[in-house]
Amino acid sequence: MTQRLLTDAAADLAAGGVTARIMAGAERDREGTVPGLRFAGAVHRLVLEGRAPALAKHYPSVGGRPDLPRLWEDALPALTEHADVLRHRVGATVVQTNEPGRSAPLYGGLLVAAQEAARAAGRQVPFCVRLLEVGASGGLNLRPHRVGYRLGDGTVLGDPGSPLVLDPRWTGLPPADLTHRLRVVGRAGCDLDPVDVSTADGRLHLSSFVWADQLDRWKRLRAALELAAADPVPVDRSAGPEWLARQLARAERDVLTVVWHSVVWQYVSPADRAMGRAVLADAAAKATPTAPLALLVFEPRREVDHRFALMLKLWPAGISLSLGVGEGHGTPFTWNVTPWE
Repeated sequence: MTQRLLTDAAADLAAGGVTARIMAGAERDREGTVPGLRFAGAVHRLVLEGRAPALAKHYPSVGGRPDLPRLWEDALPALTEHADVLRHRVGATVVQTNEPGRSAPLYGGLLVAAQEAARAAGRQVPFCVRLLEVGASGGLNLRPHRVGYRLGDGTVLGDPGSPLVLDPRWTGLPPADLTHRLRVVGRAGCDLDPVDVSTADGRLHLSSFVWADQLDRWKRLRAALELAAADPVPVDRSAGPEWLARQLARAERDVLTVVWHSVVWQYVSPADRAMGRAVLADAAAKATPTAPLALLVFEPRREVDHRFALMLKLWPAGISLSLGVGEGHGTPFTWNVTPWE
C-alpha cells in the first residue's frame, strides 16, 4: 500500500500537483534522509489523528482495507486540504521507526559479547552489560533483557512474562550459551530529536512511521510502548559524539560497556561519523580486561545484497566479528559468524 501511495505521489509531483507543494524544498535534503518515507509518515499521521476519514478506509492500522486502484483518488482531497500541515511535517520530521523487532538481534549479540569478553578475561561468568545507544529515537530497544524471544521449539529466551514477546525467526542460533541470563545494569540513549514515548504525541509520531498494512509490526510497536510505560528509560537530546564522549569518560569495573546503534549510520553526517570513530578509538585504547568495551551495530551492508549485518568489536580482546544478517526490521535473521573486515 505504501509503495502504491508513493508511486502515485511521485507521478503527481512530476505533474506539478499538490505533492509538489508538499515536498517543496525536499530535493535539497541530504542524501539518506528518505523524504518519501517522511511523506508517507505525515499522511499516515493524518489518518491516525482522524483528519482524513475517506482515506482511513484504506488503512488497516485504523481498521480499513486497502483498495489500491482508488487509494490516490481518496488521498488527493486529504492532501489538498492539509497540504500546509503535511509540508511542515515533511520538512520538520526525521524518520523515526524505532523498530522493536531489532531487539532480537541485539539480544543475541549482547549474549555473545558478554560471554566472549568474559572468555578473553579468563572469567567463568559472563559480564554484566551497560548499554549505550546512539540514535535511540524513543528508546524502545533499550530493554532487550525485558523482552521475550520465542524460538521455533517453543523455548522463550529473555523475559517470558513481557508484554512484548517476539518471534525472532532465527536461522541458526547465536554462538553463545543461551541458558545464561543477560544482565543489564545500566542503560542510556541519545538522539538529535528524541521521541518521548511517555506522551501521546510521541507515541503517535512513532506509530505514523509503521507502514499501515504491516499489522505485525503495528502490534509489536503497541507492545513495546506498553513495556516502555512500565520501564521508562529517558533518551537524551544530544549529538552522538559529544554524548558518547561523556558516557565513555567513566568505565565500570566488572561491566562490559556496549555502544549500540541500528539503522542510524545513513543519517549521520561525515563530520559526526569521524568524530564518533575518534571518541570510540580513544575509549577502546583505555579498555581493560576488567572494564571491556564493545561496539555492536546493525546496519545495511552493500556486500550482502543490501541486507543488514550485525557486527561486533570487543576491546581489549581484539575480537571483530560479523554475527549474521537479517532484514531491516530485525526479523528474520540468520546467524553466521565470519570475520568483520
